[in-house]
Amino acid sequence: MELSAAVTVALLSSLLLSAVRSAEDFNDTSNLRQKSHVAGLCAQLIEPSGFPCSEHNTQTKDGFVLGLQRVSSSSGNLRRQKGPPVLLIHGLFMAGDAWFLDTPNQSLGFILANRGFDVWVGNVRGTRWCHGHVSLSEKDKEFWEWSWQEYALYDLQEMIRYVYTVTNLRVFVIGYSQGTIISLAAFTEPDIVQMVGAAALLCPITYLNHITARLPLRLVKMHLAQVFLAMGIHELNFKSDWGTRIMDMMCNGHVDCGDLLTPITGKNCCFNSSRIDFYLEYEPHPSSTKNLNHLFQMIRKGTFAMYDYGFWKNLKHYGQLKPPNFDLSRIPSSLPLWMGYGGNDALADVTDLQHTLKELQSKPDLLYLDNYGHLDFLLSTRAKEDVYDKMIAFFDSLGTLSSY
Repeated sequence: MELSAAVTVALLSSLLLSAVRSAEDFNDTSNLRQKSHVAGLCAQLIEPSGFPCSEHNTQTKDGFVLGLQRVSSSSGNLRRQKGPPVLLIHGLFMAGDAWFLDTPNQSLGFILANRGFDVWVGNVRGTRWCHGHVSLSEKDKEFWEWSWQEYALYDLQEMIRYVYTVTNLRVFVIGYSQGTIISLAAFTEPDIVQMVGAAALLCPITYLNHITARLPLRLVKMHLAQVFLAMGIHELNFKSDWGTRIMDMMCNGHVDCGDLLTPITGKNCCFNSSRIDFYLEYEPHPSSTKNLNHLFQMIRKGTFAMYDYGFWKNLKHYGQLKPPNFDLSRIPSSLPLWMGYGGNDALADVTDLQHTLKELQSKPDLLYLDNYGHLDFLLSTRAKEDVYDKMIAFFDSLGTLSSY
């Protein structure tokens, strides 16, 4: 359904008010985070479904404390899982819970565990399953001074290193949406990719200059992220009181919140909108305004590059006037890649994916589903049959399970 002007204004107001609330009232944010940490992701979502799960922490080189979870099959033992380690990397405004929001027969995290894989769940900085910073408070501007660039070069690097060290095996990475951005950027770094055995990418993104998603394009045109930064708003937390109240008001009789997703993600064929209330118990997670601005830069400039600070600050950060590009040709041709993408995806556009494929040395295995939108690859009621079984067949073709 087409968004009316009034609904769009209300949504933008929700974004602004929730961000302002986040900037002004840190006590609410802290309380929300403390509540989420009373019981971790294992205890809240994974173990109640009957799957053994353990919590892990590791620290990035720049001092962020990341949370990871390790999941075994419902009939297994965490120390005796036979398959290779698989690290799941979530999308924007999500965290590791995104892989477990449907039934064990539908959620990729549970499916992989029951198929014998040693499942590790990644959570990037700022999300509610992570544990802050060794010296910075969430009240500090510096705490939020990062974008997906730091996700790739610090967070993902450290999560891969941690899993590799614990298991002594090369890690299989599965990324969704923003998780594919940071994965492909990280794979251009030799010290990271040498610890990776293969990667499966759902809704793969490096370039964003052909997106058709109406709402993000409108926000880019408004320079909303730059406005927030100029206002001193560095954290985007849509779980704040104001944001929650306005979204509740919009969704109670004014807007079908299942359809509200269409202008953001594209039309989703098989998304179970009846479960939105449950999904919203966990999503969205906080991110930084700088991260959103970095993504908007990609849309404007058509580049897959580091954060653009402007000419003079770029000289300070990078020693050059323009931010360096992430060179996809540096990803080794020996790294097996699998990609799943959809014809209705308004964010991971097919034209942009073709641009990505031309720059890679290797030819990934591809799965194209004409009727799938962006959310379908994560939350479709048919994702197991349409997507996950084929992804697992790709891993099986590498001899992964038979060799363990």
